[in-house]
Amino acid sequence: MMRPQSVDSAFARGRRPRLLLAVFLGLGAFGLVRAADLRVGIVGLDTSHVVAFTGVLNNPADKDHLPGARVVAAFKGGSPDLPASASRIEGFTQELVQKHGVKLYDSIEELARQVDVILIESVDGRVHLDQAKRAFAARKPVFIDKPIAASLRDAVEIFRLARENNVPVFSSSSLRFSDGLAAVKHVDVGRQIGALSFGPATIEPHHPDLFWYGIHAVESLFTVMGRGCVSVSRTHTDGMDVVTGVWSDGRIGTVHGVRGGKSEYGLTVFGTNGVAQGKPDGAYARLVAKILDFARSGVAPVSPAETLEIFAFMAASDESVRRGGQSVTLAEAMKAAGGSPELLK
Repeated sequence: MMRPQSVDSAFARGRRPRLLLAVFLGLGAFGLVRAADLRVGIVGLDTSHVVAFTGVLNNPADKDHLPGARVVAAFKGGSPDLPASASRIEGFTQELVQKHGVKLYDSIEELARQVDVILIESVDGRVHLDQAKRAFAARKPVFIDKPIAASLRDAVEIFRLARENNVPVFSSSSLRFSDGLAAVKHVDVGRQIGALSFGPATIEPHHPDLFWYGIHAVESLFTVMGRGCVSVSRTHTDGMDVVTGVWSDGRIGTVHGVRGGKSEYGLTVFGTNGVAQGKPDGAYARLVAKILDFARSGVAPVSPAETLEIFAFMAASDESVRRGGQSVTLAEAMKAAGGSPELLK
């Protein structure tokens, strides 16, 4: 008789722990419970995502309503030195409390005791590592909104702590699960030879350049290209970035990050038999649905290795600019961040 694999090995390999799933659903391990009972807690109320996600879950009249879960608890958080946080936190907090009946807690630890899954939504990636440490202590599934961290070093540490505490965790841009991106992926272009992704790439001084907003276009690229990027070069001007990645099988993926122009996303995939084009959209309900599936199963829809490769890609692009546009390997970027290149395999 085959021995059931451990939760740790299943999580580390990114596979579904099928034999243990029924036990989890019955006993509530990691806080996993039946869909009708799923209680959601949000950490950080300084992004529009918290209003959008809560509306999808708590408002039956919402056109994208997802039944079976409810946001019941929140921790305000906030970063006084980040205008995008400080200027919005009170408004979003009041909307969650007054419109949706969400209860505020003074600490992440206290919030974690009241919920089954934790969503770290703080707009400031700098605070995610500390918030993740506190959330992981509850040993419940954790979703961390983009960017997972404000440095590759912190991203590496977050996943290390998740493994150490045996806690399921993932991070993703909402564009990954959009209908527009799915449509492009399902077009038969023959053997893929490359792809081009574009989108807004506004810069925030406290975050590496692409981490703040360019990450959406980068993640769209990786969604269709998959893992395997080995090196990156980047051309940077005030108005645009052009980042070119070379994959181990010879494919080339390019990101155009636009500043000052029209804020629009697009993706083109090139193949031996054709070309597919589409426009990813940021429909949040699809991401929320993936988060709920993750909370119930403990299986991340995006592997730690892929997220780390995305962040090594962006970190290497910054180093390329510092070197005047020279090519930089992702392994170099990972070593500079104190991580092993093995994490990219």
